[in-house]
Amino acid sequence: MPPVTNPNVLVGHATSDDAGVYRINAELALVQTVDFFTPVVDDAFDFGRIAAANALSDVYAMGGTPLTALNIAAFPVEELGTELLGEILAGGAAMAAEAGVVIVGGHTIKDAEPKYGLAVTGTIHPDRVVTNGGARPGDMLLLSKPLGTGILTTARKRDLISDGGLAPAIAQMVRLNDRASRAMLAHGAHGATDVTGYGLVGHAGEMARASGVALAFDAHRVPLFDGVLDLIARGAVPGGTRDNLADHARFTHYADEVSEEHRIALSDAQTSGGLLIAIPRDGAERVLAELRDLGTAALVGEVLDGPAGSVFVR
Repeated sequence: MPPVTNPNVLVGHATSDDAGVYRINAELALVQTVDFFTPVVDDAFDFGRIAAANALSDVYAMGGTPLTALNIAAFPVEELGTELLGEILAGGAAMAAEAGVVIVGGHTIKDAEPKYGLAVTGTIHPDRVVTNGGARPGDMLLLSKPLGTGILTTARKRDLISDGGLAPAIAQMVRLNDRASRAMLAHGAHGATDVTGYGLVGHAGEMARASGVALAFDAHRVPLFDGVLDLIARGAVPGGTRDNLADHARFTHYADEVSEEHRIALSDAQTSGGLLIAIPRDGAERVLAELRDLGTAALVGEVLDGPAGSVFVR
């Protein structure tokens, strides 16, 4: 992609941030993103909800308010008919309605493998944009959802867990990041990103590079879904997670005592994961207090003064 030079583009693609931001005037900017993928669960309605929540999360990660969305769908209608597609779209519509977002249209094509997601437009004040390039040395790192959705969905596909074992992951994947976004805005967050397919360590590396800092995580403070480490030991690791782990070795430094299972978990490819927030300690404590009833948010590390772009796991 060529570099973006338009002065109204406040956030482009150069820093691998979660959404683009375009300034309309001194008081208003648009936040725009698109995300779609193949099914991660069997239930069509749940797949629609998860895909929609995942797309909406990009706007929340920037501190914006999503307003409208467009459906993006691909489906083998000749083989499967339209009923399942209708359930997928209904799930997306339900999630959008929960977020106060209006789906104003979309586009669908025939394809051999189902795919669904949203193109989302939101708004934000130009001076209140939260990017992945704002982390400062001394900030604490807060994560709002547990890790392990990639491991659990893979385990379900391989019949290593039941539907009940996957249910906690589904409950988190369909949970919007709106409350975490509002809390970080209210309490002075310097930077944020949402944790999705590149894993916690991967998105942390993007934040570290964009911010010119290093990020350090305490592995045992990072919340994981129950049973994730055991399932990793049993081989329930998706290919995308293994690819992440190999790629993350370029910039990640692990303490010797960090187990292979923990290293894989921190690189696990997430779907509709939580927000990773860089925020001063006093603000972090207030965000934790506001999100305490969710039972998932945790302080997981800190921001260091270099080496820029590095991630340390201890």
